[in-house]
Order: sequence, then structure tokens, then C-alpha cells
Amino acid sequence: MPLAPTEAEIAQRNRVMAKILDCTRTETRIKLPVFDPQRERPSDQFALINVGLEANDFGGTISTYRYQFEGEEDLLHLMITSIDQGPVTTAESHEVASVILHGVPSALIWLKPGEFSQHFYVGHDELLKHLTETL
Repeated sequence: MPLAPTEAEIAQRNRVMAKILDCTRTETRIKLPVFDPQRERPSDQFALINVGLEANDFGGTISTYRYQFEGEEDLLHLMITSIDQGPVTTAESHEVASVILHGVPSALIWLKPGEFSQHFYVGHDELLKHLTETL
């Protein structure tokens, strides 16, 4: 079944992407949220599954998936995990990424697959050229 984001999820995606585009244009680093040991505990097995549990300007949810952005020097990093911290297939993550990065040609997005988290990378300049800011 195709992914069908709710109006609230689309609104959150649009806020996140507007903030990312603003940061990209002003050359402001997009950082991960500060780790809060009262809210989250690192996974005993896998890194990055718990990143972004705190509400923040650069993350959100779509369906049963959680996404979180961070900026690297020349790339924007998008992490996709399952809300229940279970496995996420590359096919599932591509579907989520296609909503979040709508308008960016898939050939310009690099995937580093995993079992419990999927990682996408796109150049900041490509994001500015192609991203559909609002859905």
C-alpha cells in the first residue's frame, strides 16, 4: 500500500524543509538535537536509532517512520527509522524519502542502507535547485 501522509505530517514536513532551506541559504549548520538522557537511551546494538526522539526543527514522522536531518559540510544527511525501532527496508525508506525530498531527482540522492536505519545524502545545492518546498 502506498504511503499516505496525514495533513499534520505534511505540515510538519513542510516546516522542516522550509527551515532546512533557510539554513542552507544562510549557511547555518543543521545540527542533531542535544541528547537528553531523561528521554532516550542509546541502543545497545545500533547507533542512531534513538536520534531525534525529542521534538526538534529538523525531524518528524510519517506513518510508522521517524526521520531526522543533520547537515554535514557538503551534504544533507536524512536518517529514517521505524517508530517502534524495528527493521526498516530500503524500499520502505525510499517511499518515506520520496515524500520528504519531493522534487529532488532520485539519481541525486545517495543511500547508505542498513537494517534498522536508512541513511540518505543529498548535496545542499541540489536541494535548493530541486526540492518542492511545500506539498
